[in-house]
Amino acid sequence: MTPEILSQNEIDSLLVALSSGNLDVEALGHTEEKKIKKYDFRRPDKFSKDQLRAIQMIHEAFARQLTTTMSTLVRSLVSAEIASVDQLAYDEFIRSLVQPTVIGVLEMYPFSGNALIEMNPNLVFAIIDRMLGGKGQFSGKIRELTDIERTVIERVLMRMLELLEESWSTVVDVRFRYESLESNPFFVQICPGTDMVLLVILKLKVGDVEGVISICIPYFLMEPIMDKLSSQQWFASTGRKNEEGIRNFLVKSLQGVLIPLALELGHTVLSVDDVMQLQTGDVIKLDETVGTSLGVRVGNRVKFRAVPGSVNGNYGAEISEVLPSEEEDVPPLKGGAEND
Repeated sequence: MTPEILSQNEIDSLLVALSSGNLDVEALGHTEEKKIKKYDFRRPDKFSKDQLRAIQMIHEAFARQLTTTMSTLVRSLVSAEIASVDQLAYDEFIRSLVQPTVIGVLEMYPFSGNALIEMNPNLVFAIIDRMLGGKGQFSGKIRELTDIERTVIERVLMRMLELLEESWSTVVDVRFRYESLESNPFFVQICPGTDMVLLVILKLKVGDVEGVISICIPYFLMEPIMDKLSSQQWFASTGRKNEEGIRNFLVKSLQGVLIPLALELGHTVLSVDDVMQLQTGDVIKLDETVGTSLGVRVGNRVKFRAVPGSVNGNYGAEISEVLPSEEEDVPPLKGGAEND
């Protein structure tokens, strides 16, 4: 490094500051150390921390749905949680897998390329055993899947992909499609070994058996949607979706609620003494005439007007008017007791 050369004016100013005592000599000896950030060119960072945080939130929602769905599917206690969200070279991911294992090759629409979902063999055999009527145990022997076992686990994978699509839909519209099932990780080359991939690892526990599920997506496949991957985007999307979902749920739930409906024949006011003296056969005069339309009270509010009549030998009423909102809060009493 070439030393910095001071000009004559700078030297004169420095001497003046020293003689006047305005310069801290000790401070000159302490130079501020520059913070150096390590960067590995063999493993370049493709995803920012904010993007990884958004991806983690997406898959946390997936883990919650997976817990409920798998519990129903295998009829056993299941728990799923995120273990890690990382970026690494594809070759490192492949070398970390056991052989044989269970790898689902996926298509990720509308993008051209493949992603992977890998399940530990011990977890796979426990799920298969449980779905075929067993106790969900793993013998400890890792082997290739039979045709029947492949059919069972393909059904489980396709159900997982439906949940994965739903979780990703909060940020971007993608479709995961099952393509094939592989057992040898070195036969699956979805991208060059040096390319960076996104790796999401979930810990799954089925009964007493624990294992991991790995979701591997190449960076080039996610590059078109990188600008949409942020925690702010995720919070905004899930907020809007939750509001719509809650509204639809409430409307659907309220449609089945039973509420009281009464047809009011009329009203009158009686003193307490008159009420106490009422006997069988007494007639109470109401303040409505025979031709007056009757109020139809829904809960505590008069919502309609109706004309009384009969339907197939039963008393009935035909709605003649829907009251506007300002007339809905008609009080049930007119200063005294109400008689229907």
